[in-house]
Amino acid sequence: MSESAELPMTTALELPGMRVRESLGVCYGLVVRSMGMVGGVTSSFRALRRGEVPEYTRLLEDSRRHAIDRMSDNARLLGADAIIAVRFDSSEIGGQFTEIVAYGTAVKADRI
Repeated sequence: MSESAELPMTTALELPGMRVRESLGVCYGLVVRSMGMVGGVTSSFRALRRGEVPEYTRLLEDSRRHAIDRMSDNARLLGADAIIAVRFDSSEIGGQFTEIVAYGTAVKADRI
């Protein structure tokens, strides 16, 4: 179980120590990012050699965190106590942008 801003969430269908009593529907957080001209050129040169491209790693880690925060905010708007079945998806838009979406099921849950 992970927590973003104190909202319990998990990739599983149930939370240890909690009982789900109501499903509120899908919640999500979406982020679209660009490396920018300088970052794109730097990472292109690094991609010519083998190994990790740290500029992209940082971009995707930050984007994933941002998507989780937005998903948590969306779940709170729905009145959720927790999020279950959390997933991530990503895609590239036009070769210049990266889209990251975090989504899950917002639920009402009681601690047991």
